[in-house]
Amino acid sequence: MKTLIGTLSLLLGVMLAFSVQALSPKSESVADYAVENYEDAMLDSLAKLVTFKTVAKEGMTPENNPEFIGFKQEIKKLTQELGLTYSDHGYVLLVGLGDSEDKLGVITHGDVQPADPALWAQDPFLLDTQSQSGKLIGRGTEDDKGAIVTAMYAMKSIKDKQLTLSKRIELMVYLAEESDWDPLREFLKGYTPAEINITIDAEYPVVTAEKGWSQITFTIPNLDDELIDKSHDKHSANLLSFSGGYFSSQIPQQAKASLSNVSPSLLAKLKTIATKQEGMAYRFESKGEHLTIFADGKAAHSSSPKDGVNAVTHLALLLSAHHWPKSQASLTQSFIHELIGLGVEAELFGDIAYNDGFMGPMTLAPTVVKQTQKGTEVTLNLRRPVGKTPELLDIQTTQALELWQVKHDIKLKDVETYWGKPMVMENAPHLDTLLAVFSHFTGIKDPKPVSIGGSTNSKLFPNALSFGPTMPGKAYTGHTENEFMTQKQFMLNLKMYTAAFIELAVEK
Repeated sequence: MKTLIGTLSLLLGVMLAFSVQALSPKSESVADYAVENYEDAMLDSLAKLVTFKTVAKEGMTPENNPEFIGFKQEIKKLTQELGLTYSDHGYVLLVGLGDSEDKLGVITHGDVQPADPALWAQDPFLLDTQSQSGKLIGRGTEDDKGAIVTAMYAMKSIKDKQLTLSKRIELMVYLAEESDWDPLREFLKGYTPAEINITIDAEYPVVTAEKGWSQITFTIPNLDDELIDKSHDKHSANLLSFSGGYFSSQIPQQAKASLSNVSPSLLAKLKTIATKQEGMAYRFESKGEHLTIFADGKAAHSSSPKDGVNAVTHLALLLSAHHWPKSQASLTQSFIHELIGLGVEAELFGDIAYNDGFMGPMTLAPTVVKQTQKGTEVTLNLRRPVGKTPELLDIQTTQALELWQVKHDIKLKDVETYWGKPMVMENAPHLDTLLAVFSHFTGIKDPKPVSIGGSTNSKLFPNALSFGPTMPGKAYTGHTENEFMTQKQFMLNLKMYTAAFIELAVEK
């Protein structure tokens, strides 16, 4: 009897587990159909979209920038080829399947971050399938042009099978996600979004919380002659410049410092220390009395600073081995070393650090250090969880900066802060469905919602959950040099998006 009860209990458990994870047969069959029929077409479409340098340019908009105009035309052409609907609203493109007033929203973006060609094996705006086997390398492959292509071919597959929709599937492609959300906010004033939305601009399994994108900026001013420390022998070593970083949402891969009057012993000391920094490569170039140090680390999305090796902070640490006369450059190096160091959780930045049990710690990283005519402009990118108010963060930031200014007898200029709002999405009705789709196609049992440091357009939409395109445990490459998606992942995403759309928008 005990054996029979045990067997029945086991069977019941299996049945319950199956009922939670099982998908409709048509979801699986159409997902397989999509991959079998559209792999080559998807690669071709992605290659075409990557060629457009949809990077924000000051003074231009998606309506007058030739790169964005070409991108729009290509999306429109692809939409027509796939038999989907298309409408252009300036900063927003809408691609749809079905005509129901009830909608499933799919949120993406078509603009991308800049790319430094010197750090890529090939042109970052040409899809590279040769440099590394199995990888699709190019700006936008992961963030977000690959996702756009995937969603469109998932819709095409559903259309091919003539499935009856209960909701219109509406793909929104915003064209300024990386630079300016105001046009989207303005668009939403006259547009009714779907009640259920999926953002495909983050990670799996399902993202239910996002930290707030935040920033501290200031300028270390040029010093008047009388403020420069003249007690140091003019023939001794000086730090002349210190800079690094490419844009505010990327952990800097490169940094550079120029020095003068560096003795052989000091040079040897710096070279020895440099060899001990894990993940860093240095190049020392001498020309007459001047020495230039080039630092090379590893770029990463600034929402995940642990995934990178920050060249700015490591170079600042290297240079801390010597006491430099007071200058704009040495003050910059001191600030980075003393208030940030190699940590990524604001451990040295006064009392600003904190942690949330689900969302994790606030992160802080110097992402741009740029010398200008008025001084060195410094950008610190932060990602904040729930737990502290902007008012408290401002107070703690001011205290940390003031203590440092007093210590170095310097007044920072143009100090500004911005504290983005963290998002926690609770009780979204499609959470279990997305988790089931992910579990079914990956074999990962009992997946749980996650929080990310990134900040997506999910914040502006009701019941918006992020679903991919990056697998858990994999570094997100969207803001890095040599951004890529594997071809295997590209196809897995097609399966999961096709199935998710069917489960959420097709009549049972």
